[in-house]
Amino acid sequence: MPHIQLPENVPGIRSLVMYRPDTGKPLYQLAQILLRDDSPLSQAERELIATYVSTQNTCTFCSSSHAAAARYLFQDEAQTVDLVLEDYQNAPISDKLKALLNIAGKVQTDARTVSDEDVQLARSFGANDRDIHDTVLIAATFCMFNRYVDGLATLTPTDVDVYAQMGERMGTLGYVLPTKA
Repeated sequence: MPHIQLPENVPGIRSLVMYRPDTGKPLYQLAQILLRDDSPLSQAERELIATYVSTQNTCTFCSSSHAAAARYLFQDEAQTVDLVLEDYQNAPISDKLKALLNIAGKVQTDARTVSDEDVQLARSFGANDRDIHDTVLIAATFCMFNRYVDGLATLTPTDVDVYAQMGERMGTLGYVLPTKA
């Protein structure tokens, strides 16, 4: 049960955005920019970074919804998401993405531990300044989103089909303000 009065039966951050559209709008705009707008990283890779950080933060709503979006965007390679969450170092992803996930993980636990060596490793696999910047910002943003969602105890569905629908919506429409439940 949420800690504050939120729209009934509206899960996760959607309920918070409906509660405070004035703060929700810039949060959704930031998610849209980070996860859908132009980037050297694919939309699926960016959703995967968000999923990885949310999983590390044990935010069930965010990890489940963004994993569903990543699966939708990876299409025929949807199983990549689960393999990354199980063991990203041995998952079938590029060394560049592995190095970026390492950076994201350090941002999630203590951003001050991101080292020159971590950044240099990512660069050695082809990461550029934008890749590194966006990875750090996605990781930092999702730490905030995770704490926002869990700190107010928002509704977290248990039905995997609900998340599959969310993932398809996020994968096709992006991050648009909800108008109703």
